Amino acid sequence: MNCPRDWPEPIIRVQSLSDSGITAIPDRFVKPASARPSLGSIGSTDTNSIPIIDLGGLNRRDNLETTTLSKVYEACSEWGFFQVVNHGVNPELMDRAREVWREFFHQPMEVKQAYGNSPKTYEGYGSRLGVEKGAVLDWSDYYFLHYLPCSLRDYNKWPALPEPLREVIDEYSKQVVRLGGVLLKALSINLCLKENFLQNAFGGDDIGACLRVNFYPKCPQPDLTFGLSPHSDPGGMTFLLPDQNVPGLQVRKNDGWITVKPAPHAFIVNIGDQIQVLSNAIYKSIEHRVIVNSNHERLSLAYFYNPKSDLLIQPAKELVTPDRPALYSAMTFDEYRLYIRTKGPRGKSQLGESSNLQDDK
Repeated sequence: MNCPRDWPEPIIRVQSLSDSGITAIPDRFVKPASARPSLGSIGSTDTNSIPIIDLGGLNRRDNLETTTLSKVYEACSEWGFFQVVNHGVNPELMDRAREVWREFFHQPMEVKQAYGNSPKTYEGYGSRLGVEKGAVLDWSDYYFLHYLPCSLRDYNKWPALPEPLREVIDEYSKQVVRLGGVLLKALSINLCLKENFLQNAFGGDDIGACLRVNFYPKCPQPDLTFGLSPHSDPGGMTFLLPDQNVPGLQVRKNDGWITVKPAPHAFIVNIGDQIQVLSNAIYKSIEHRVIVNSNHERLSLAYFYNPKSDLLIQPAKELVTPDRPALYSAMTFDEYRLYIRTKGPRGKSQLGESSNLQDDK
């Protein structure tokens, strides 16, 4: 199974549709009646949201460390999502990162179009995930770029305008990647493994790190579509810098959905499928989705901290016992993520079907 070099249909920029003043969304964005956001979830927030964890104890290595580790373990095993504060990333840099990307998406279309992407790598300016012809699309545009490994980092593929963007995102990337290493260590310790176990399983210093900036334009019929359909993240761990003013992320909890209310200058962290596999499902990769808004646009930055693409990922042997056998077969991240790059976001079906993916190549 290989990704084609081009999209199956002409690309429609969602921002252009929104700016045109349409009062009804095109049929290709309308979700089936059984898969639409409930009317009650549009624009709502739940104050009993996902856990918020102060990482100051981990950064200082003081007597708060045990308490902090316990909170991280509970969040990863019961929620799969949590917010972190005192995480070590400069708050002003976080604000600036949002600002430069908002400036990018409000540039003329011909400027953005110069960075139009293809399904071969997804790098650049995009408007759809998956390459199935006739698929129902999400109401969003995005920009995807690589930071690590260095061999994939090409600053010429990063927007040249606005002028500070490359410098801002380069420094932002360094700080988020550092945070990823801190949390991977905490996750390893909580599994009673060596503190560098997960980092080594990801490739040591040779990991994958990439950014997807999500832009959700105003939508005249937000009850009929999603900004991003329900899915779990195929990678290792995601650091989301949300829109501070417009909630939109919803996380599945039991049989319902919780709309996350972002804490000031917090990252929303979620476990990806690769950590669920490595932990033999002790840590949970949870479905989430994004609702859109009729009155406000929304922008978020999702930073993916991933394993090296050609390493085999499988449950840690220390976590496999006669009472808890290995739940997943070994597979490289490259093989695994090809599923979502081909099919688009589809709940957690890629984990359930992972044993069949090798046959699809």
